[in-house]
Amino acid sequence: MAAPLQYLETLRNAHPELGEWYASLADLYQRKLWHQLTAKLEQFVALTVFQAGDALIQLYHNFITDFETKINLLKLAHFAVIVSRKYSEKEAAIKYLEGVIEKLQATREQRIEEPILYIKMQIAIFKLEQGDQKECKKLLEDGKSTLDSMTDIDPSVYASYYWVSSQYYKFRQEFAEFYKSALLYLAYTSVESLSDSFKLDLAFDLSLSALLGDNIYNFGELLAHPIIKSLLGTKVEWLYYILQAFNSGDLVRYQELCHVHNAALRAQPALVENEKKLLEKINILCLMEIIFSRPSEDRTIPLSIIAERTKLSIEDVEHLLMKSLSVSPLCPGNINEE
Repeated sequence: MAAPLQYLETLRNAHPELGEWYASLADLYQRKLWHQLTAKLEQFVALTVFQAGDALIQLYHNFITDFETKINLLKLAHFAVIVSRKYSEKEAAIKYLEGVIEKLQATREQRIEEPILYIKMQIAIFKLEQGDQKECKKLLEDGKSTLDSMTDIDPSVYASYYWVSSQYYKFRQEFAEFYKSALLYLAYTSVESLSDSFKLDLAFDLSLSALLGDNIYNFGELLAHPIIKSLLGTKVEWLYYILQAFNSGDLVRYQELCHVHNAALRAQPALVENEKKLLEKINILCLMEIIFSRPSEDRTIPLSIIAERTKLSIEDVEHLLMKSLSVSPLCPGNINEE
C-alpha cells in the first residue's frame, strides 16, 4: 500500500467518526481525480479536528505533498497558507512556505506568479508580525509589480495583497492608507465568508480610520457597506452613530454622543490623541452641510450663522473656512463677514 494511503488508514483507525471522509479521500486519490480530491480536501480541512495542534501540518506532509503539483496550483497555495498558520514558530512557517514556492517554480507551469504571490503575501504578514516592516514593504512593492503585469487575476490573490497592505498601514498607524486598502480588500472578499469576530474587528478599524484619516470627508461608502452593520448590537455600537453624525455633519449630535459615551471614547487612545482633529473634521462637515443644504441661489452665508451652528468664534470660523477650502471642493458661495 502506498504511503499516503497507509497514512489515511492510520487516521481512519484513530478517528473512526471520520471514516467516510478518509474512505472518500483514499478513493479519489487512487482514481487520480485531482479536481474532485481538491474540492473534498477544501471541505475536510475546515473541520474542527484541524483547528488545533499540528494535525493539518501532518496531513499536508504525509498526504497532500504526494500530489501537490498535480492539483490546481492556486488551490495548492491556499492549502499551504492555511497549513502555515498552524506552525507555532513563524520562522518554521516561513521556511515551509518558501519550500512550497520552490516547488511551484520547479513545475514551470504558466501563471505560477499567481499562487506564488498569494504565498508571498502570507510571508509578508509573518514578517510584519515579527516587526520586520522593511521586508513586508518590499514584498508588497514586489507584489504590486506582479499584479500590474498580469490580467484575469483570481479575487483571492487581490484580496491577499490588499489585506497585507491594510495591515502594514495599520501597523504604521497611517489611517487613510489603511482605510483605502481595507475597502479594496473587501471589494475582493465575500463578507459572508468572514467570521463574526473578524467582521467586527475590521468594521471597528475601518470606522476609526475613516474618522482619523486625512482628507476622508465622505462616510457614505462606509455606512453603505454591509460590514459596518457588524457594529450594531455590540459594545462599540456608539461608533456607528458617530459615523452617522459625521456623515450628516451633525455637530450637536456628535457632541451628545461624546458626552454619553465618554468612557468608551476615552478607552480608545487614537481618538483621545486626535480629539482636536476630530472636532475640526466635524466642523468642516458641519460647514459643508450648512452650504449644501441651502438653495443654490442663496449661498451667501453670514459668518454669524456658521459661528452659531459650529459653536466657534468668528475668528475660528475664518480659520475653519480656509481649512475647508483646502480639503474640499465646496460649492461656489459667498460668506458675509457680518
